[in-house]
Order: sequence, then structure tokens, then C-alpha cells
Amino acid sequence: MRRLAITILLAASLVAGGVFAQQKTGKNNVYEELNLFDEAFERIRNDAVDPVTDAKLIGAAIAGMLSGLDPRSSFMDEDQFKALQAPADRDADTSGLVVTIDNGQLKVISPEDGSPAARAGVRPGDVIFAINKEPVYDLSLTEAEQKLRGPAGSEVQLTLRHGAEKPVDLMIKREAYKLATVTGRLEKGNIGYVRVAGFDNGTQAALADAVQDLRQRAGSKLIGLVLDLRNNPGGAFDAAVAAADAFLDKGEIVVVKGRKPGSVKRISATPGEIAKGLSVVALVNGGTAREAELVAGALQDNRRAVLLGTKTFGESSIESVLPLGSGGAIRLTTARFTTPSGREIQGKGLEPDLVVTPLRLAKLAQGEGRREADLPGALKNPDQAAGKPPTDAGAASPTEPPSVATEDIGSASDEQLTQAIDVLRGLSVAGRRAAG
Repeated sequence: MRRLAITILLAASLVAGGVFAQQKTGKNNVYEELNLFDEAFERIRNDAVDPVTDAKLIGAAIAGMLSGLDPRSSFMDEDQFKALQAPADRDADTSGLVVTIDNGQLKVISPEDGSPAARAGVRPGDVIFAINKEPVYDLSLTEAEQKLRGPAGSEVQLTLRHGAEKPVDLMIKREAYKLATVTGRLEKGNIGYVRVAGFDNGTQAALADAVQDLRQRAGSKLIGLVLDLRNNPGGAFDAAVAAADAFLDKGEIVVVKGRKPGSVKRISATPGEIAKGLSVVALVNGGTAREAELVAGALQDNRRAVLLGTKTFGESSIESVLPLGSGGAIRLTTARFTTPSGREIQGKGLEPDLVVTPLRLAKLAQGEGRREADLPGALKNPDQAAGKPPTDAGAASPTEPPSVATEDIGSASDEQLTQAIDVLRGLSVAGRRAAG
């Protein structure tokens, strides 16, 4: 078993770039460092006050190694891996929260539209301290996600904090719901509003249907589209690429970069786009994350949409699940994506073309939760200036605007949507004047 542990850790260390011997070169130095693990393994195995199995020690060692890489890399034992492989029953087993880990704290990226968590008022950036009164500070991301799941009809109690407010207890009843990734409606009779809340295999077709329906209802009066990507935590990568392609007739959509210099993949748009030249304003905020940032970045770089709102979350990592011989697996970040022009999203986010803060919410909170760059071990942005001090992980920035609650998106009090409509009207007037 000890040889197995050394073999596993050696392979993982080579994949991760030499976790144990990052400053050394050559396999001999790696083996020297692994001897230290071997010695510690034997000491714990023989001298720990309570007996511990070899399998538990090895699992803990691998989990610890992965936890030092970035917030999303983690170890899954055999049961967790089997649960991941089981067919998803998203209508019955989740409260609708998309979360990340920040220094042992569980943080909400965004609740899904229509989910029990969204209806309960959970917002992007909320810090969860306990699930069913059990502290979550020592949980991995996989363990925390499992605790949030449960059968439909069951309840989960969350102890959380909104911004700088005092912690509160929320009881959320898990209910059957289906995420509608795309919804649409007419605003003011001549502006199409399209809400994209996530990305799955049906998103591209739903987008096309929504825009076509808006055209039919508005007739020849449609002057522009609002594409709402706020509080969109991402989803399927290929589905997000297809969604961006739907609004682009040409140009690149995204650049995917692996570890090796030669592993760069550029994905380009295909001819034809559903908006047919109409002006587009895309709404973004701190809950716009991952694949949603892919779409926003593609539209911004290709000058196909005006981004309006606040800075996005800043995460562009792509994870791979790598099975292990023990029956478990590791979830490892193996690539990241950038915008077509090469702008890094990871740890930085996307700045909107027009910054519009929800003023009503700004009076209620000091700031949003931290972004990907603030998480311990977060993947670094290559564009970050050398020597720049890291963000203080223990304090929220007083200048960061709060994210609008998912249930308030698109409502009559949505200031950002009102501003987007005004921008589209202005672009329409300018276009008519330019046409003579």
C-alpha cells in the first residue's frame, strides 16, 4: 500500500508540475521528496493515537495535495465518483446553489433561476457558514455540494451572511424545478429582452426560438435586444460556445489554453446570426461567471454587444475528471480560456463598457462577495503585474457594488435593465441619423 501511495503521488506530482519539488529538477530530487512522505506515512500509520487505514491516509494525502492547487481541484473517493457518474436528476435533488470554496468558507457564485435558493433570497457572494447547523469550514467543494443536495421535499438549513450584514438562518425546501436557461419578452413594445440563466444542450435552440418569437410579436418595430447574463453561473462549455455563435456571423469566440505551449485551441463563429444586425446590450455583474463570461467576452471583443453592469466574477478554468485505479477520481483544472483578443478572464473578470450599479442595492450593502482572484490558491492571471500585493482575503472591498437578487432580475425596479433599454433607444436614434 505504501508503494501504491508513492506511485500515485509521484504521478500526480508530475502532472501538477512538481508539487513536492517545484524548485528542483530531475526525477531523483522528486524521489527524495517522496521519501519524506514515506517517512511521515509510516509515523502516522504506527504512532497515531487512533488506528487509521492506509486507504484513508492516502486519500487524505491526495486531497491535501489537490486543495493546494486551486479552489476547484479536489479528490473524490469511490462513492463520490459513482455519485458523479450517476444520471443527474436536477429536478429533484438540489436547492439550486452554485458555490465555490474560499479559505474554508462556502461562497455562493449564484443561485439558479427559479430554484428554491433563489426564491429564498440567496444572492451571489453570500457566505455560507453552516449547513444544517454543521460548520462547513473544513469541507471540500465536492463534500459541500453533496450536503446541499437531497430528495425533493426535504429541507436544508443554511446559516449565511449577505455582504456586511449579520448572519441569518434560512430554511430552504428542496423542490422539483427545471432551470429554464432561456426566457424572453418584449419591453416597451419594440425591445426584446432575453434572459440566459445557464447553458445546457437545449440553450442554442431555445435562444433561436426566443428571438424568432420576439420578432414575430414586435413585427417590424424591434430595434434591439437586451441579453441578460447576470447571475448566470455558467454551465456546459459547448453550449456556451453555441450561444455566443448564435450572435456572431464571423470572428473568434474563445481561445482555450492548456498547460503545454502547443495546446492552444481557437474556436471560431459560423456564418449566420439570430439577431440579424440588431443592436445588442448584454447585462453582466459579479454573478456572471465561467461560461457566461465566455459569451460576454466573445460579444465584447467582436464588438457585437455593449456590456453594461458591473465587473464579472473572473473564472475561466476548465476541469477534467481523471479516474484513479482505486475507483476514485481527481477533479483537476487542466485548461483555461481567454477572450478572442487574448484578454485573461481568470482572476480578473471582464469590465463592462458601461458601468451601471444597482443604486437601490448599493445603499444596503458594502459590496459583493470576493471573486475568483480572491480565493486562496486561485489560478493567477498572466496579465497581473509582477509584485502587486494580493487581495486581502479577509476583507470585502467597500467599493464593490452588490449583485441584484436573482428574483429581482428583470423586474420593474431593475435599474440596470432600464439603462440598457435607454442605451438601445439611443443607438437606434443614432443609427437612423447616420442612415440619413
